[in-house]
Amino acid sequence: MSTRSYDPIPPRRVAFLGLGTMGHPMAGHLARAGHQVTVFNRTATRAAAWVAEYGGRAAGTPAAAAAGAEFVFACVGNDDDLRAVTTGPDGAFAGMAPGAILVDHTTASAEVARELHAQARDRGLHFVDAPVSGGQAGAVGGVLTVMCGGDPAPFDAMKPVAMAFARAVTLVGGPGSGQLAKMVNQTAIAGMVQALAEAIAFGERAGLDMKLVLDVIGKGAAQSWQMDHRGPTMIEDRFDFGFAVDWMRKDLGLVLDEARRNGASLPVTALVDQFYADLQAMGGRRWDTSSLIRRLRRPAAALSAAPKSGP
Repeated sequence: MSTRSYDPIPPRRVAFLGLGTMGHPMAGHLARAGHQVTVFNRTATRAAAWVAEYGGRAAGTPAAAAAGAEFVFACVGNDDDLRAVTTGPDGAFAGMAPGAILVDHTTASAEVARELHAQARDRGLHFVDAPVSGGQAGAVGGVLTVMCGGDPAPFDAMKPVAMAFARAVTLVGGPGSGQLAKMVNQTAIAGMVQALAEAIAFGERAGLDMKLVLDVIGKGAAQSWQMDHRGPTMIEDRFDFGFAVDWMRKDLGLVLDEARRNGASLPVTALVDQFYADLQAMGGRRWDTSSLIRRLRRPAAALSAAPKSGP
């Protein structure tokens, strides 16, 4: 966990739903910033472990966790998981008091964000879709970038609380806009990582010292976060960390679904999505997304024979 300092704000009553790779440290930052945190996780042992580490308390349902909370944060797996923790008799909406704000950090569809925003409004609640970028390292360090969609007033209220685990929290538009901005982010990353993989594989075939080459070109126009942070590990063939291939395929599925709705042409994204399917077939479901280079180091015949894997 980071030893970062927190900007002082009055302690707030908050709930956090979902204590996975991202949610566990994010909720931890809220507790360390002085907020009164109640957590819920579908696997109760994870909630108990979080309480043992940070204090606060665990609840048996999302509704119980949300009872009395001014802010309810959620970070779960997908649209269906998000509906499961927000709606129904045990969902967070059922436990929230009028005026409370649900902030969703799940990478989900813009459609479900708009749906839940409308349901929250009908109940006298607020909903902000707020997917994050920065990966596990950003969550642990408390330096995530949060892109938000929703109404200005609840956004302004939640921003200083969310800054416990973020370095930037920005409202980019109305309901669903945060999810759409995250799709832009993932589209850009997919293309950059594939380009970097091709560049390194090309240089290796040419017999270059690629650590030296990246150091040189990283001082010019080719420089990027991916080159600085993933280039060296790609050269070393290390991928047992970071943002998993399975997660990226889920995210790119959301991007391609949205593109079919809005008519955007995404040929590179569609191609890289299939390259990630190759990695899944190679056994790399949990490898970091930078493992795209392993396709290029593997004989072409083996790739063409590999079965395709679903998202």
